[in-house]
Amino acid sequence: MKNLINTLHKRILVLDGAMGTMIQRHKLEEEDFRNEDLADHDKSLKGNNDLLSITRPDIIKEIHAAYFSAGADIAETNTFSGTTIAQADYGLEDLVYEINYESARIARAVADEFTANEPGKPRFVAGAMGPTNRTASLSPDVNDPGFRAITFEELKTAYKQQAEALIDGGVDMLLVETVFDTLNAKAALFAIEEIKEEREIEIPVMVSGTITDASGRTLSGQTTEAFLISISHMDLLSVGLNCALGAAQLRPYLKVLSSKSDFLVSAHPNAGLPNEFGQYDETPEMMADQIKDFLDEGLINIIGGCCGTTPDHISAISELVSKYEPRRKEELV
Repeated sequence: MKNLINTLHKRILVLDGAMGTMIQRHKLEEEDFRNEDLADHDKSLKGNNDLLSITRPDIIKEIHAAYFSAGADIAETNTFSGTTIAQADYGLEDLVYEINYESARIARAVADEFTANEPGKPRFVAGAMGPTNRTASLSPDVNDPGFRAITFEELKTAYKQQAEALIDGGVDMLLVETVFDTLNAKAALFAIEEIKEEREIEIPVMVSGTITDASGRTLSGQTTEAFLISISHMDLLSVGLNCALGAAQLRPYLKVLSSKSDFLVSAHPNAGLPNEFGQYDETPEMMADQIKDFLDEGLINIIGGCCGTTPDHISAISELVSKYEPRRKEELV
């Protein structure tokens, strides 16, 4: 933890890019998501990318290595959907601990290998904790606005199991990301606090929200400042924004975070906005040019990529940020 904090004070750290984008390049089939134990599983598993940490760890290891080679300082574990809530769609709730533990272990091994080869540039692992496919603040039924498909306690229990496995697997920090409902995030943060108290440990926590459209609000209706205020009572390493928008669209909301937050600030935007086919057309050079505005204005401490980004994007970003100092405020940790 001390090494991470010291490094963050010295320079801007680069987070890796999209895991899903890289997995898609392999054009995997159903059999890639199965092993001997899952041969007779009665549900389709294709598309359950987190499961690949068990069934195709070679692919996940290769992706982490590609991002580290491109200049990333932090790898996110392959656990965006690693909760019992999300895995229920595949009937794999019983594999959640193993999925998270193995994902963390793979990323840890690759990070340690790169650090050993380049001690002056330590690599870190962030345990990715996605938003789940449920929302605690909104009803999925327009005819019953008071209905909730999930409770706070259920979310907390699921997040706690995920976080424990990630910590056991050796992550350096936890990243509660793509937050579209802050109540979900609060459940994750509450679970993490329980673990810290029970285990008598400290682990840095990053939180990254997502602005869903040009309204500048999260899906549950919060402005960027409201999102920040609602989590600022927690002991966080950083607060940031990711997904939904490209760097250019994200910039005004990132400026709000940077001006209002006493935490470190992170961003990992998409490679622009998706085209009519759902593809991301923004080149590494285009994305880096937009991120340069973040750097010129001193907005960030951690920068990476979300949907549509590749090692080429991370390489362009890494080369760019090496010329800049990190965002600084007297109140920073």
